[in-house]
Amino acid sequence: MNEHVKAPAAPRTLPRESATFDAYTLSEIRRAAATGIYDIRGAGAKRKLPHFDDLLFLGASMSRYPLEGYREKCGTGVVLGDRFAKKPIELKIPVTIAGMSFGSLSGPAKEALGRGASAVGTSTTTGDGGMTQEERGHSNKLVYQYLPSRYGMNPDDIRKADAIEVVVGQGAKPGGGGMLLGQKISPRVAKMRTLPEGIDQRSACRHPDWTGPDDLEIKIEELREITDWEKPIYVKVGAARPYYDTALAVKAGADVVVVDGMQGGTAATQEVFIEHVGIPTLAAIRQAVKALQELGMHRKVQLIVSGGIRNGADVAKALALGADAVAIGTAALVALGDNDPKWESEYEALGSKAGAYDDWHEGRDPAGITTQDPELMKRLDPIIAGRRLANFLSVMTLEAQTIARACGKSHVHNLEPEDLVALTIEAAAMAQVPIAGTDWIPGLTGRF
Repeated sequence: MNEHVKAPAAPRTLPRESATFDAYTLSEIRRAAATGIYDIRGAGAKRKLPHFDDLLFLGASMSRYPLEGYREKCGTGVVLGDRFAKKPIELKIPVTIAGMSFGSLSGPAKEALGRGASAVGTSTTTGDGGMTQEERGHSNKLVYQYLPSRYGMNPDDIRKADAIEVVVGQGAKPGGGGMLLGQKISPRVAKMRTLPEGIDQRSACRHPDWTGPDDLEIKIEELREITDWEKPIYVKVGAARPYYDTALAVKAGADVVVVDGMQGGTAATQEVFIEHVGIPTLAAIRQAVKALQELGMHRKVQLIVSGGIRNGADVAKALALGADAVAIGTAALVALGDNDPKWESEYEALGSKAGAYDDWHEGRDPAGITTQDPELMKRLDPIIAGRRLANFLSVMTLEAQTIARACGKSHVHNLEPEDLVALTIEAAAMAQVPIAGTDWIPGLTGRF
């Protein structure tokens, strides 16, 4: 026997990465340690959150009667702002385009949004920084955002708009303001916003001339007076305390309340804001609807929901939970061509990849959408991009109609919570619908 033969090495466990300190977290710690500044990016929350995928519809069977898809109509129209406005907005579909500024977006992108929305009979929204000729000229229905920054604010442009949206907050950053870095402050953007060229700017987080709902009521009266009471007045809030915010917006005289969940996008802000402030869209809808119902104003004051709306199923679920319409931002940009794999090599050169690119604040978007670079902007054909957006909006509407018919509804607004069940306890509690296969609604009913 050879006494010098070594005993076999003891088995070793495999290396195990931390769920808390995952690869992304480690990379962010290293970046912060190296630079001493917080991370800035665009888009909305990327963490996994309870969302519309956690809900399912109960289609018609023996106890419900479905509608025949090609012979029985299912309406999709919606009227916004008929509480006080002389000229409420009438849309053919319950999907609108959310506010995205010129400055954040290129001129061709704003034109494409207007073209696409108009082609299917819906509205688009200016965003911060004022109204552009491209957008007004190609938008049959345009909502003018009135923001804390007052950038580009012009009473004449307000009168040219079809509605006014007073922005109190955004879902990606409720309680905070936006950013537009110097590389996107072109001569035209600077002139519209009355800013120096090439200098970083930070938008205000609150309005300079009012501090609460009583002041907001006065501001809404002012806006009605300068528009001869013709334009609907929206109030937009970032989802944080949607029950109280909705009630206060109604008290202040809003015709329409817009509630934006934390999956909603932004041009640029601190990532810590995007990922850790606000609540998911799914958690906000029923709270806002509850406020409207208790005030006897549900369907009288319309509710628009935004933040992570991706397809017709999301639209149908938001409507079933009580919304009158939804607004899309990120999905609309993707439809135009944002994050397209055809630009993969250029995204990689920027340290990102198609599907993950969110450094919109840097102004180097290969797709020509979130940039003010003249050469990059040439890559986006607003006519073609507008057609793509119109196609996407049409598909979303058809998908919502398909679901509504399957549930026996002759209008998408006839969808209701009773048509839904949830797959998770969290989604059931937020949406206030039962877990699938039970009649248990967490927090509302006490049994399975």
